[in-house]
Amino acid sequence: MLKQQARLLTAIAVALDVILVMASFLGAHNLRAHLSAQSYDIFEHLWFLLFLIPIWFVSLHYFGLYESLRIKRTTKVLTQLSKAHICAAVITSSVVFFIEPHGFAKNQFTLFICITFIAIASGKLGLRFILQYFRRQGYNTRNILLVGSGFKADEFINLVEHHSSWGLRIIGIIGASSAITSWGKSYSYLGELDDIIDICKREILDEVVFCLPGSELSTVERYVYDLNQMGITSRMVLDFMDFPASRREIEMFYNTLPMVTFYGKAFDTNQLLAKRLLDIIGSLVGLLLFGVMLPVLALAIKLDSPGPLFFGQIRVGEHGRRFRCWKLRTMYTGAEDRKKELMAHNEMNGHMFKIKNDPRVTPVGSFLRKSSLDEFPQFWNVLRGEMSLVGTRPPTPDEVEQYENWHHKRICIKPGVTGLWQVSGRNQIQDFDEVARLDIQYIEDWSFWLDVKILFQTLWVVTLGRGAS
Repeated sequence: MLKQQARLLTAIAVALDVILVMASFLGAHNLRAHLSAQSYDIFEHLWFLLFLIPIWFVSLHYFGLYESLRIKRTTKVLTQLSKAHICAAVITSSVVFFIEPHGFAKNQFTLFICITFIAIASGKLGLRFILQYFRRQGYNTRNILLVGSGFKADEFINLVEHHSSWGLRIIGIIGASSAITSWGKSYSYLGELDDIIDICKREILDEVVFCLPGSELSTVERYVYDLNQMGITSRMVLDFMDFPASRREIEMFYNTLPMVTFYGKAFDTNQLLAKRLLDIIGSLVGLLLFGVMLPVLALAIKLDSPGPLFFGQIRVGEHGRRFRCWKLRTMYTGAEDRKKELMAHNEMNGHMFKIKNDPRVTPVGSFLRKSSLDEFPQFWNVLRGEMSLVGTRPPTPDEVEQYENWHHKRICIKPGVTGLWQVSGRNQIQDFDEVARLDIQYIEDWSFWLDVKILFQTLWVVTLGRGAS
């Protein structure tokens, strides 16, 4: 089900195996020298790696060691690994003996086989254990709303509950006649199929899974369309001979249940990894710069007006997850209480509040906003994983409550310190629908290099001070 995450984990597993093969080769060389009390030139046999790495990769792949290991028994993994090592050893020894029959160090190769088996086995089982542990602790979980009842729904629930390490969490069921109890756990009945959109707005969830008979699938089409507009992934558990023609992707749910998926967004996982690495590096650099400037900024804020140095406000993040977004205080204390009386002067059309010459903003706060220095504390949110350097701007909960269905797609990804609409005019854009369209355009066109482009554009816009409040 978590196909994109599985591809990322496969890439990590391959990279780890390559490193372990190289380390095992070096370890075998050093151990051979230690046991024989002689010194050997490692460069003499370094060319072996030209064969070892690709042969071991192909063998591990052939015996299924790069498939999902989450539902495999440890004995099964070790059996597959043993077969892969025997096969790779026979092929490698044959190739090397053919090329250089007298220059092949048999004892070093034997040591390599033993060391690399232990290393790769430890790496794979260790990685699986770590991932299972974090998923059981509630990290990297996916909140699922289940639609339907019957045998297929029960089978899906049993699979999810039996494999808690998958990181899937069913928050409730709709469309069933009553609450379902499975594997000793009760699931709340949240409503009927007609209530699905309101439930998705109210609950924090990442995916909707439909477990309906073929005769009812035609009624799902409009809900799938609405969910796609909101940026929520929807899936269908169904019989192979009964799937609708409007599918996007059909896959097997861990080789058990055929499932069709309609993606509200589909990001490349390799680029997502690069994006996260960029976020970590960028946030650390930003926090370092912020630490250098903080004494001067803190003194200016405190001398300008009484009140705290930082301002934390609850914002809505990815798929409704709430977090406290931090900024340097740019307003007088009690500014939030005055927001209602200023709503008549709102210059934004739609579900966002912006006014020029806001009387709540302090003189120093005006400078901080103009230079965007007030947003430096958000690098802490980026480092924590609540935000990204580039994304959509995080709305407040009361703004989200007024959203139309298609507006919800803005919050199907992590919010960002900057984004496409900021570099397209910043506060000069006065129509919230236009802001939402730019955010959705960013989501649909996203790539790692688009983030890099927006970051450079942000530096240019901030330097010139264009469109800032």
